[in-house]
Amino acid sequence: MAGNSSRRGAIRKSGTKKGQVVGSGGQRRRGLEGRGATPPAVERTKHPAAKRARAAAKAANTGRPGGGSGGRGGSPRKGGDGPENVLGRNPVLECLRAGVPATALYVAVGTENDDRLSESVQLAAEAGISILEVPRTDLDRMSANGLHQGVALQVPPFRYAHPDDLIANARTQQEAPLLVALDNITDPRNLGAVVRSVAAFGGHGVVIPQRRSASVTAVAWRTSAGAAARLPIAQATNLTRTLKDWAAKGVQVVGLDAGGDTTLDEYDGTGPVVVVVGSEGKGLSRLVRETCDTILSIPMAGPVESLNASVAAGVVLADIARQRR
Repeated sequence: MAGNSSRRGAIRKSGTKKGQVVGSGGQRRRGLEGRGATPPAVERTKHPAAKRARAAAKAANTGRPGGGSGGRGGSPRKGGDGPENVLGRNPVLECLRAGVPATALYVAVGTENDDRLSESVQLAAEAGISILEVPRTDLDRMSANGLHQGVALQVPPFRYAHPDDLIANARTQQEAPLLVALDNITDPRNLGAVVRSVAAFGGHGVVIPQRRSASVTAVAWRTSAGAAARLPIAQATNLTRTLKDWAAKGVQVVGLDAGGDTTLDEYDGTGPVVVVVGSEGKGLSRLVRETCDTILSIPMAGPVESLNASVAAGVVLADIARQRR
């Protein structure tokens, strides 16, 4: 069949080239477009740095000694905020010296070393805190003004106790509860100083409102000189309701105010008591003041009208501790 142009078994070739030649559908153009800045290593879920940070955070949240109510009974609660970043060589070093339960120490690549940085790295290593070397741009994103000095410390949310646990813990120790409630205190340094005084004078805990109040940040923890690790701190959804509940359980609610009708010299603090401290400017809120059984004043010889909230709390706690001895 010589005249037949088709042969059995012959492969007919196509007129098109192998592969796509009509167009890329915009894929090549999109492939050339920028995708923005590369996320920090700790934010890339599969990056080793992110895995180490997650492991460190999990270990800190589950195994931290004494955070809030750890080791004292009750179920601790995390604060509503996320992790806090402490920036700068001096603040980071102070936090590490105070034993703040950090989860990671970030050091920018190429950061010039000095005594503060060396000590920070050493303290972090001794405490089992992850030490991560990251690009300087990662720390730039953590700070609004870039004043991180090449170092940052990540602190997890504080774990608060439940208010009911404070009284239960005191009675477990067969002691009359000595508690402090803070009303309108918004400075974390005042909170830290009060926590330190409560621990120093044998108190059993501190309660703060969940809203419109200072919380246990790295600043408060540092000011407490580590007392926040040993003393349970509770958050109350409604401080007035918590105080009423405690009053129903036999705890006397005592508010501090310069114009109080009872002076500290006249007050008997040997029984169960919660001392309510207001801010230096606003004092006690109306509802909290109405809940108090007694309004207590501190007698002063000089013309000073009022004391700082943490100082006033320390004076009252010291006198109550003296009475109980």
